[in-house]
Amino acid sequence: MTPNKSKYLFSGILAAVIWGFFAIPLRSLKSYPSEQILYYRIFTSLAVIWLTIFLFRRKEFNKDWSYFKSRSAKEKKTILIQIIGATVLLVLNWYTFIYAINNISIKSGAFAYMVCPLITAFGGFVILKEHLYRIQIIALLLATASILMLATGSLIEVAWSVIIAALYAFYLIIQRKMQGLDKLNVLALQITIAVLLMLPFFIYQHTELPTEASFWFNVVLIAVLFTVVPLFLSLFALIGIPSSTLGIIIYINPIIAFTVAIVYFNEKIDIHQLMAYLLLLFAVFLFNWNMIKDMLTFKRKH
Repeated sequence: MTPNKSKYLFSGILAAVIWGFFAIPLRSLKSYPSEQILYYRIFTSLAVIWLTIFLFRRKEFNKDWSYFKSRSAKEKKTILIQIIGATVLLVLNWYTFIYAINNISIKSGAFAYMVCPLITAFGGFVILKEHLYRIQIIALLLATASILMLATGSLIEVAWSVIIAALYAFYLIIQRKMQGLDKLNVLALQITIAVLLMLPFFIYQHTELPTEASFWFNVVLIAVLFTVVPLFLSLFALIGIPSSTLGIIIYINPIIAFTVAIVYFNEKIDIHQLMAYLLLLFAVFLFNWNMIKDMLTFKRKH
């Protein structure tokens, strides 16, 4: 792999590593309601992302605005429906993830992002009519078996994991259908819509503005280090490496998250859960086998 390619690969790996530690600042906010964390994460992310676009990406934003204006009325309507639909899924994903980490278990959040790419692939197969190889279908069946195994042990944990994963999977499917627009600009618009959607709830539920320095430190940390920065790194990585490669790299995230849950937060894992997690890990490996084989072949040739 050339030095030029290496920096893109490193960016993708760094994004996945950062996301793997997301539970640490979230758990620091455990005493606050999940919706309050969500409100301030969205509000802070809005300020950060628009400031970033204004300072560094005005050219890309103007290009997207010209592209949107050049579309027909029907195409504009489709784009807006897709953006709003994706926004609702993203906000629900953020809320359920925050709630699960702070009220269910960190393992449930980690498991969600292990199974999420498989649900995304299944959704792409059913909705977008994307092709799946026989080995990938077998992998999906094994993943389903691992979910059922976990469900016999802790139905609540698994239910939350599948809900989180499904929300993000369908968000990704909608994102995949949206062509011609810069992903960061789309995210900025989605966060703007999310703020508009959340404002009535925020005003209705509004209590005193948090004054604790630790609250604002962790909220800003989440908005900058765990939202905007890894997204930038992922987008940068996609310039030089295939999305399939990035798809495999993303699995670093739940592996680190599981380690953080067990080692840092002392969450218990029994033999039943361990077997289910190992089965899912094997399913993930099997599902991505063709890509892994191609990457290994490419590496040997170069």
